Amino acid sequence: MTSKRASQGARHVAIIMDGNGRWARKRHLPRALGHKRGVEAVRKVVRAAGDMGLEALTLYAFSTENWRRPEDEISALMGLMKAFILADLDEFAEAGVRLKIIGDYRKFSPDVVELIEGALKRTATNTGTTLVVALNYGSQDEIARAAANAAAKGAVTVESIEAELDTAGLPPLDLLIRTSGEVRLSNFLLWQAAYAEMLFLDTLWPDFTPEHLQAALDDFAKRERRYGGR
Repeated sequence: MTSKRASQGARHVAIIMDGNGRWARKRHLPRALGHKRGVEAVRKVVRAAGDMGLEALTLYAFSTENWRRPEDEISALMGLMKAFILADLDEFAEAGVRLKIIGDYRKFSPDVVELIEGALKRTATNTGTTLVVALNYGSQDEIARAAANAAAKGAVTVESIEAELDTAGLPPLDLLIRTSGEVRLSNFLLWQAAYAEMLFLDTLWPDFTPEHLQAALDDFAKRERRYGGR
């Protein structure tokens, strides 16, 4: 377990967990095994996040575009999601982790939806780190929905749109990390990332460790955030 350290100003970190397939391909292994190792990396990072003082950790688990993947890969991902919830929910609940979902998870199969809603209910009153999982999530869709909801209620302003985003109520996004060497946001937290710091790592997600997260927080602490000013 990572020793307890302050996040040095970072309250909310988001991660685009990229590279599971490439990790498996480099080792001549099935792609599904790469996803399995990616879930193991999630476990370690979530356990460490609270010790590092993070209030919220947002993970990009399944995008609206991921439905284009082969059916067997989607099925494997759903199986891993169910296994993760069943195996780790007790530990996370006892650690005070609160689960939050952004995106439309109700598009998944009824058994997955049932497990997700049970986990949401069980952790709803927890006051530790909020684990935000993006499922069937696309930021452009989120912004469009938020703007429409804001317009239906009155004036459309930055504040009224923010109040309708899936992330409403969470701390502002401080740091966005993407693994695997890709340098793009891939329709993830476009609004929220307006003034977030960004870190792009060559590390493939299954190789990402709590030590990588701590190094990212240390790097964040050295940056001067100007928010458009000098």
